[in-house]
Amino acid sequence: MEKTETDIHHLVEMLAYWEGIVNTTVLIKHIHMSRQQTQKYLTSYQQLHPDNLFYDASQKGFTPTQDFAAHCISGDVNQYLDWVTSQSLILGKPQQLSYEALSIPKRQVSPLVMRGLVTAIKQKKRLDVEYSSLTSPQNQGRIIQPHVFVKTGLRWHLRAYCEDKKQFRDFVLSRFRGTPEVLCQATHPGESDHAWCTLIALIFQPDHRLDPEQKALIEQDYQMKDGQLIVSTRAALAQYLLKELQVNTKFHDEKAEAQQLVLVNKDDIKQWLFNA
Repeated sequence: MEKTETDIHHLVEMLAYWEGIVNTTVLIKHIHMSRQQTQKYLTSYQQLHPDNLFYDASQKGFTPTQDFAAHCISGDVNQYLDWVTSQSLILGKPQQLSYEALSIPKRQVSPLVMRGLVTAIKQKKRLDVEYSSLTSPQNQGRIIQPHVFVKTGLRWHLRAYCEDKKQFRDFVLSRFRGTPEVLCQATHPGESDHAWCTLIALIFQPDHRLDPEQKALIEQDYQMKDGQLIVSTRAALAQYLLKELQVNTKFHDEKAEAQQLVLVNKDDIKQWLFNA
């Protein structure tokens, strides 16, 4: 895929910000353009953001200034590390930066199922499809009205209105079966999914059983303010967020070091949690 000026400016900024240096030679390795063209993009970035980079002759490249401000990147280290791992796959060889990533078993989803789900969402239609669950392992026909795909940590699921249960529910993508049949127009659009449209705040703080130094470490990890971390999320996703942060609302782990975070406003959001 051909790189745009925006793509290259993003790369310039990411390399400078996270690796501390960027130059024409490094850019050529990633964008596969002539030196002249690459230099042109590097110059255009400097013209747009003149206070971000300065040339360090000793390192033969541009390094971030003390006044560096992110314009093209998020400043999230995950963005950089995801890019590093993707480069290894694209180039077919390890990068200079050593890393290791867990290989999570994939959940298979039929393309026939996906086509039906995608069509139903795009056209806002009802869908007749087979689905299996732990409570009903046998395939059951369901008529659903899907409105959004959701990534919750290690898996994807679908948010949809279930006509049988008469409520919006979450469906794991890998548990759909057969060939979906697209039906008539949906009667319950995403805008009527109250839990999805409701934003709530989850308030966390370090486990009270930790000592002051441990609490300070946790506060630094999450950049807490006044000893608290406040996370805004859709009410429908609150339980998934708690799971990703390894916060148990029913009981505390025996070891505070394992628990680390606790939810302090459980009573305020209890209605949105599963079996709270």
